[in-house]
Amino acid sequence: MQLFYNSEITANTQQFTFNKIESKHLVRVLRKKENDKIFITNGFGQLFTSEIIIASDKKCLVKIINVEYTQKPWNYYLHIAIAPTKLNDRFEWFLEKATEIGIDEITPIICEHSERKIVKQERMEKIIHSAAKQSLKFHFPKLNNYKTFNQFIKSDFNGQLFIAHCEEVEKKTLKSELKPSTKITVLIGPEGDFSIKEIKQSLEHKFIPVSLGQSRLRTETAGIVAVHSVAFINE
Repeated sequence: MQLFYNSEITANTQQFTFNKIESKHLVRVLRKKENDKIFITNGFGQLFTSEIIIASDKKCLVKIINVEYTQKPWNYYLHIAIAPTKLNDRFEWFLEKATEIGIDEITPIICEHSERKIVKQERMEKIIHSAAKQSLKFHFPKLNNYKTFNQFIKSDFNGQLFIAHCEEVEKKTLKSELKPSTKITVLIGPEGDFSIKEIKQSLEHKFIPVSLGQSRLRTETAGIVAVHSVAFINE
């Protein structure tokens, strides 16, 4: 199955026109023609089976012939709040792999030690959408606008709350603390780690300090270890 994405399609949609870029890809690259079937998702769990009516490389028109709602394949809710890395490609790698494994919500957070304090929302969305389509996900993760650590930590939280940091204090492993089938929020800091002040703030807001293993991990690697740990516990 090759999956296409459009957030505006609903169960009431009868026909849909692909934009010029996707139309060109469908007709010229994939060599799709009239009456061929195309699969589309809106990222909210719905899978639309459509049939090409007009195979134009400028405006490819399809009609919706079936709508199916799919259950999310994992039974937990995972929110990772992570500091964007200095190099964009490393953070994009995290977004791609986390989406492939399975994640529900991502919030970029700007911390005291962050080397990157500007994030490109549109670019990050494209990375996530591409990874979700490639891995045949019908439930796309929610990407929030970036927040400072101080803004984020004052949010209303529920479920299990964890902060992964490198300070030499008593910590349990994330895997040993995780409970299956729950809502989980994990904080992942920048290359220079969270500041002492940020760690103290997180503890005041009931976040549990955890270790992700014996190695000192890059930010993007730590994020993936957290995502995979949650997925593993819920298998």
